[in-house]
Amino acid sequence: MSSFSRRKFLATAGVTTLGTLLARGCGSSEPPAPSATETLAPAPTANVNPADAPETPKAKLGFIALTDAAPLVIAKEKGLFDKYGMTEVEVTKQASWAVTRDNLVLGSDGGGIDGAHILSPMPYLISEGIVTNGKKVPMYILARLNLNGQGISLSNAFKDKNVTLDSAPLKGALKKVAVTFPGGTHDMWMRYWLSASGIEPVKDVDVIVVPPPQMVANVKAGAMDAFCVGEPWPLQTVNQDVGYTAITTGEFWKDHPEKAFAMRGDWVDKNPKATKALLMAVQEAQQWCDNPSNYEEMCQIVGRDEWFKVPVTDILDRTKGNFDMGNGRKLENSDLRQIYWNRNASYPFKSHDLWFLTENIRWGYYPADTDTKKLVDAVNREDLWREAAKAWGQEAAIPASTSRGVETFFDGVKFDPENPKAYLDGLKIKSLKA
Repeated sequence: MSSFSRRKFLATAGVTTLGTLLARGCGSSEPPAPSATETLAPAPTANVNPADAPETPKAKLGFIALTDAAPLVIAKEKGLFDKYGMTEVEVTKQASWAVTRDNLVLGSDGGGIDGAHILSPMPYLISEGIVTNGKKVPMYILARLNLNGQGISLSNAFKDKNVTLDSAPLKGALKKVAVTFPGGTHDMWMRYWLSASGIEPVKDVDVIVVPPPQMVANVKAGAMDAFCVGEPWPLQTVNQDVGYTAITTGEFWKDHPEKAFAMRGDWVDKNPKATKALLMAVQEAQQWCDNPSNYEEMCQIVGRDEWFKVPVTDILDRTKGNFDMGNGRKLENSDLRQIYWNRNASYPFKSHDLWFLTENIRWGYYPADTDTKKLVDAVNREDLWREAAKAWGQEAAIPASTSRGVETFFDGVKFDPENPKAYLDGLKIKSLKA
């Protein structure tokens, strides 16, 4: 990292505006009905026992205008927080992931927030003080919010290359790419995609940080050549004819983990019953979001001005699994669409957090000797997820293991959570010092 110190870069990343470079570095048809393994359990009517009443009805939660925030929006709009006794929950829009980070550090007592829709690696980066100028604020991951649903997009200047999973044709031509937060999921997808084809991040291409809602405007203005972000911004890029989708990230890693529902550890420790109530509401909202009969209503709701302020046409098709990539390539009724509950989407597998930490070590965000197992056990509270699922009759949704097992990526590389060191040692391109 050349022009900024690592700490200064991490402390300020995420507040890029149009044309500002912060640093160098770092269709219409319905999808198939859920299969027998994807059945949506009926949501029972809540009857909160006074002994289980939340310690407080209040919680302040943040979200970014991304489709994977839908469970928090729906839990609020459909009265699910109220249903479980959390009658004074606020769900407030954040301008960037850096703002989300800053407000989590403040906490609601300091004018910030208690929890958020968040990039899965961020609770670890905040807990360890890596993106907070050394201030450690313990965070807990309570649920995964979704699988799939992100995209790597290229400006129209590269349309003739028709790049998909193989980014090699871009070597030497690609100058600047944007991600949403250093060490976050989009940073990991972009870096892996480039390096798998021999393009080395930082050395061969600048990596800048741009907030999700500003991606389309920045690529339109020529501020970068490519970017990685969640929907609806990749589809909006196509709809506004300013670029095309090289890949939807389900092609990169089918059913990969993405956002998380996380809260400050001190809030959870102080309010265990309220935490369970929030989790039940979010879990039920995730089921609702994954019901095909609700897709259109969900998109209408989240598209409203108070939420995403995005036309429904920028959200609906890919929610249904219909991908017009903008360069003639199309996927119809694809099971690579964003998933919220089915296929164990909501359960926060520890093995997935271990992969994120291993990749963060790969790119120098953590020391190589980091005790990743200890860190995962401290931040990942899948035990609370299980308690909440049992409390509203969802025992059948609880996986048998905290690991989803060996994962395989588009280039054939495998990640065995039992041996993350072997995975890291086998990667050709890495930068263990940021």
